Amino acid sequence: MTQTRRNFPESFKREAVEQVLAGSPLRHVAQALGLSENLLGKWKRQYLTGGADAFPGNGKQLGEAAELKRLRDELARVTMERDVLKKALAIFSHPTK
Repeated sequence: MTQTRRNFPESFKREAVEQVLAGSPLRHVAQALGLSENLLGKWKRQYLTGGADAFPGNGKQLGEAAELKRLRDELARVTMERDVLKKALAIFSHPTK
């Protein structure tokens, strides 16, 4: 028998962790939500260390990774623009006969 991995939305994770941080015992919150204590503890650690970037999910990247991707995309665009301008300069600098 295979079990499928359950996916939880970021908002659910944040609300669960905020209940624990508000003073509710981790065990009670985990039981009420049908989670294991280990999983909720992991979410709590991620929340405390990651802050706003705690639960990246599918397609979302952490702050530095997102910034690096943005900079690489911008570099690729600027390089392409430079190459186009070089080709245009080469075409227009040849004297016509």
